[in-house]
Amino acid sequence: MDEKDVVRSLAALAQPLRLQVFRALVVAGADGLTPGALVEALGVPATSLSFHLKELTSSGLVTQERQSRNLIYRAAFSQVVGLIGYLTENCCQGAPCLPAAEALCQC
Repeated sequence: MDEKDVVRSLAALAQPLRLQVFRALVVAGADGLTPGALVEALGVPATSLSFHLKELTSSGLVTQERQSRNLIYRAAFSQVVGLIGYLTENCCQGAPCLPAAEALCQC
């Protein structure tokens, strides 16, 4: 992951509703959620949700898949692990101080 991708990811999360949407998708795990389920869970207008999902998708933090007539959104865990890895790459001056990246996300 390069610096440009990191900045884009962090900028996408630097908005309260986008952060809530992203966290809801993380909780949902591999099953993901439909926009309707997110609207219901977060109590936000569908038009607002659509805008924020577009921003999260363009940042690479969220993926979108069509299943029949539904769109399913999922957190892009590989992107999240890359972001965490970039942010902690030189932690403790390179000495091991954190659990391995695999332990950070039990997905």
